[in-house]
Amino acid sequence: MGRPTMEDVAARAGVSRALVSLVMRGSPKVSEQRRQAVLLAAEELGYSPHAMARSLASATSTVLGAMVSDLHNAFFAEVVEGLEAAASAEGFDLILNTGGRSPSRERRAVDSLLSFRPAGIALLGPVVPASTIASAAAQAPTVLVSRASRLSTVDTVNDDGEAGSGLAVDHLVQLGHRAIAHLDGGNGSQSSLRRKGYVAAMQRNGLQPLVIASEYTDTAGAKAIRALLERGEPLPTAIVAANDFNAVGAISALEDTGLRVPDDVSVVGYDNTSLAALRHVSLTTVDQPRNEMGRLAAEALLERVRGQRSEAMHRWLHPSLVVRATTSPPSR
Repeated sequence: MGRPTMEDVAARAGVSRALVSLVMRGSPKVSEQRRQAVLLAAEELGYSPHAMARSLASATSTVLGAMVSDLHNAFFAEVVEGLEAAASAEGFDLILNTGGRSPSRERRAVDSLLSFRPAGIALLGPVVPASTIASAAAQAPTVLVSRASRLSTVDTVNDDGEAGSGLAVDHLVQLGHRAIAHLDGGNGSQSSLRRKGYVAAMQRNGLQPLVIASEYTDTAGAKAIRALLERGEPLPTAIVAANDFNAVGAISALEDTGLRVPDDVSVVGYDNTSLAALRHVSLTTVDQPRNEMGRLAAEALLERVRGQRSEAMHRWLHPSLVVRATTSPPSR
């Protein structure tokens, strides 16, 4: 027999497919008797994961949801590892989806997670409006990772992006660099703090900031380098990139033009993802404790779920610099 379908559940329970769909979405429009009949049929047929069925049938859910802004960014994968490990240790399962760095897609992704009636949800680097986050928090405990919030119903876990960018600039200045550009993270979460930290560090060192519009992607990093080259002015001797992914794109574009990293241009990333540590990349970068951020996010949710805390919790972690092979003293 193949995998059971919604039609199979409907036939077993003696109801319509539409009613089965309503039950699986947690609709309040279904009578308790019919809801229980559908859930029983689903269990007997093995239609849905046990954790989801339990959460629909009970007021006590053992499911946590996580919405990842960008599946291409290894930073989020490493946060999810910490989140899942901490949740699993406490008997909770994790369901995951993505919003593709689009506010409208993220809004739908959040709604989809909430349809599973999770015990709580973690939003990783969300770009949705604060109103969407507030609405989600009214339905389930909510924690943000890599985004700040002033909402009293929302917990947050972040690193100090201002300090992190300052570490990158100070490192380059100590190597002797004076012309240092920043590839901006655009509308990405925490990008404004990283930009602010870069500008403050440049001014503190008596240097002129140069911010180039970019985003948290490798494609945007390469595009920003092309924009720098097209300015018709001397190229900076060092780059502080928006994140590791952006830095790799910048390095690729520099090398495509015949420039060498770090001999001609030094590059610093941000996040210290597994990508940065690859031997052929060996990227100097600012480290965020990704696994710890995921663990703290899970702990925040479970404290809310268990009624141990009602006030907002905001955790700020201190970044550190990891020096590898993409930075060196300037040659010009």
